[in-house]
Amino acid sequence: MRKKIFKNMCLLALVTILLSSLLVTIVYYANSDVRMKSEVREETRFVRGAVELSGQDYLATVENTANRITLIDTDGTVLYDNQADPATMENHSDREEFQEASTAGAGEATRISDTIAEQTFYYAVKLQNGQVLRVAATTDSVFAAVLAVLPWILGVEVLVAVCTVLFSNFLTKKIVAPINRLDLDHPADNEIYDELSPLLGKISRQNEVIAQQMKSLREKQEEFTSITENMSEGFLVLDNNTDILSYNTSALRLLGAEAVPAESHVSALALNRSAGFRSAVDGALAGKRSEQLVRQGGRCCQVMANPVLRDGEVEGAVVVILDITEREERENLRREFTANVSHELKTPLTSISGFAEIIKNGIVKPEDIPRFAGNIYEESQRLVTLVDDILNLSRLDEADVQLEREDFDLSSLARDVAGRLKASAKKNGVVITVIGDKAEINGVKSIVDEMVFNLVDNAVKYNKQNGRVTVTVDSSSDGTALTVTDTGIGIPQADVDRVFERFYRVDKSHSKEIGGTGLGLSIVKHGAAFHNAKVSLQSTEGEGTTVRLVFPN
Repeated sequence: MRKKIFKNMCLLALVTILLSSLLVTIVYYANSDVRMKSEVREETRFVRGAVELSGQDYLATVENTANRITLIDTDGTVLYDNQADPATMENHSDREEFQEASTAGAGEATRISDTIAEQTFYYAVKLQNGQVLRVAATTDSVFAAVLAVLPWILGVEVLVAVCTVLFSNFLTKKIVAPINRLDLDHPADNEIYDELSPLLGKISRQNEVIAQQMKSLREKQEEFTSITENMSEGFLVLDNNTDILSYNTSALRLLGAEAVPAESHVSALALNRSAGFRSAVDGALAGKRSEQLVRQGGRCCQVMANPVLRDGEVEGAVVVILDITEREERENLRREFTANVSHELKTPLTSISGFAEIIKNGIVKPEDIPRFAGNIYEESQRLVTLVDDILNLSRLDEADVQLEREDFDLSSLARDVAGRLKASAKKNGVVITVIGDKAEINGVKSIVDEMVFNLVDNAVKYNKQNGRVTVTVDSSSDGTALTVTDTGIGIPQADVDRVFERFYRVDKSHSKEIGGTGLGLSIVKHGAAFHNAKVSLQSTEGEGTTVRLVFPN
């Protein structure tokens, strides 16, 4: 703007000076020309009167006059000329001023020289004797007049140009200074030219609109960031060059990547080098929806990538990463559980079916029938126990199950369980001891009873001859604890973390021998979770096992 004002002012000043100089020159020349013609006419009339009064001899007295005086005969022959020899001059009968004077009494003409530097004005009058008297005056042409003053014009132009440059520079600075000081963030606070007030008002209104839009964008961005950052799923937005436009921390965690550097172009493929992740991204950028499994750091992730299209062209991709490790583990456990249930149910059913078939076909001796019936009864009881355990686990697996809770004495419950298992313990040569005073907890008594029964039952079954089982109940600030300690065969360290899994047995042959279902500790684990209790297990192979349940206060 400053340069434009400066240039326009300089140009305007120079053009104004040039045009005004030319105009003055032309006007001056026009006035001079009018005055010269008037003087020539006056002189012609004066000389005509003198010639008619004194004759041609009068002309000799005006030979030194500045104007050219010519006397022409009626046929165009030059009779006298004060600046040339009449004998050498051509006939003037074809001259415009001569012809006009001969017919009208007076005539005039202007002729410009071939060089365009001069012009001559001719004025002729007819004498009484028919001859024509002509007076001519030569002056510079308008072009010559302009050329004559041109150096002065140029000099003035240069002077004006210098002054204009200095003045324009000063003036433009003064004009632009308030504009440069404008505070566009607060247009209403500026003191500026009145002409700019409408513009500042419009800027102020526009600022309000922009501020509102920016606020809305920030709120949406914060909302978007809040949503994505609180997602357990990973989220990536990529451009068509695989560069990351947006991401959340879950994406970095699931892909096993470090933080993305700020203000730099980072390819999503640098976050994870696996073939599955690359295949998903490449598929989306090729315009296809793509799903792949990526295993990273012991976890399994499902990568779903979708293309982002604009006018049919792929602009980028949106990648969602789901951690399906637990789902996959649950699926594996479900398949394993289904297989185990099928196997565990099939075993007693096969025995029952076999014994029944033998009896049906009359193959068995009458005296052996009670023994076979006893086998059928034992297998059916094993089947009933297995089904009960499965139903108990299913009941505990129901997250929304509503069971009646009550306050009861955990120590009394432990003694009741010990009493029910006394016969089994005596049969195995094991002594059960319950230690602890009254300690009330709130829970589902039947579930807690099942948990304690399974712990004590396992301690008896997997004990040694003349072994001991000690059940201790105590209270502390952490809660009410029940600890079952045995002097049995113990659990190998490799199996300690798995004994709470369904149908898992450390010694399958021994478990089958004692009639275990492999669900006892799993029921304990799920029952503890149902009561928000903590369960822990410590075992030394060959020495014994300690299981501790802590119920919250």
